[in-house]
Amino acid sequence: MKRLFWLGLGVTVGVLATRRLTSAARHLTPGGVAEDLAGALQELGLAIGSFGADVRAGMAEREQELNELVDDRSGTNGRARGAADTRR
Repeated sequence: MKRLFWLGLGVTVGVLATRRLTSAARHLTPGGVAEDLAGALQELGLAIGSFGADVRAGMAEREQELNELVDDRSGTNGRARGAADTRR
């Protein structure tokens, strides 16, 4: 029974090691490097897009705060300014 256990364990370790080495070898081929690079560039593009969306949201929020501040200090309601912004 012990021998069967150790045989099964050895086969399992061998299969796992072979799979891992095959995967590592595939990543070192030109095609594997290209896939890794393409994935990294796609991730970078998504991160840049997300950053841009966050910046635009922050800009809109800050613009709203500034408009409210101007309205409070000048006594205007901002409707004329809002109409001018929609024409752009």
